[in-house]
Amino acid sequence: MERNVEKMLNRVSVVFISIGTVLMVIMILQTPKTCISPEAPSKPHTHFPRSTCDSSPRQHLPLPKKNARLWSSKAWKSRLSSFSNYFLRFRDLGFLQNHTKALCLSAGAGHAPMALSNIGLADVTAVELVDSIPLVKRADPHNLPFFDGVFDFAFTAHLAEALFPWRFVEEMERTVRRGGFCVVAVDECGGDDVRDIARLFHKSKVVDVANVTLEGSKRTSILFKVQDSPT
Repeated sequence: MERNVEKMLNRVSVVFISIGTVLMVIMILQTPKTCISPEAPSKPHTHFPRSTCDSSPRQHLPLPKKNARLWSSKAWKSRLSSFSNYFLRFRDLGFLQNHTKALCLSAGAGHAPMALSNIGLADVTAVELVDSIPLVKRADPHNLPFFDGVFDFAFTAHLAEALFPWRFVEEMERTVRRGGFCVVAVDECGGDDVRDIARLFHKSKVVDVANVTLEGSKRTSILFKVQDSPT
């Protein structure tokens, strides 16, 4: 009796396994109803992504078109305007001219270098750990690939994120000529914090401190002049 029951259960198992296999094959071979036919006209709401079963490769925009789309966005223009207004103050004070050779460290996507170019500077270099061609080149701000004293002006808004702030500042001072300027924009702070930051600059002297608004945030801008001789 038990043997007959066991045989029956084995047969039932085989049947169910066979049915399951057939159904799985059918599901694999059959195009789901949620897929869009290649011949179907495109619709705005199905432009990207078309569907989860669309195996066609995604279309990648050429870099110039990608940049044009990015630079025309409202967010980009807002941040660019903020940096432009920030740098105009230094131009009005006489620290920036059209012939100034400027360096932006930890420049992100490139708002700062574009702003400097927009206010008239013809020679602007920007570096970041990840490049953003054509505005920002790939380089480590802690180990800059430039000769000593080749820039007139260096700027960063990301000193606080530097892995080794002292090394970061050392490279700023090394690549800026004597009599040139280094500028850092940090979270809004007072006297003691400003003095702590100033201690990192062994070859420069503070010549201007101002509270500003940059990218919608309250910041403290500190301008250093690289000395004719180490201090």
